[in-house]
Amino acid sequence: MEPTYEDAEAEAAAARRARFGSLPQPVRTEDMVEERPATAPDPARDTYDPEGWMVRYCL
Repeated sequence: MEPTYEDAEAEAAAARRARFGSLPQPVRTEDMVEERPATAPDPARDTYDPEGWMVRYCL
């Protein structure tokens, strides 16, 4: 006997139910946030260079 359209539709529905029948477990808010300590500021980055403007604007 050849499968009918209704049989194929029922099989497809059963496959969808098996795959998507339940929602995943919810993620807690605490698990969505990552906390890391702040890094120490780099003192060499913020030092003032009196000749720096010349390098940026004149060359």
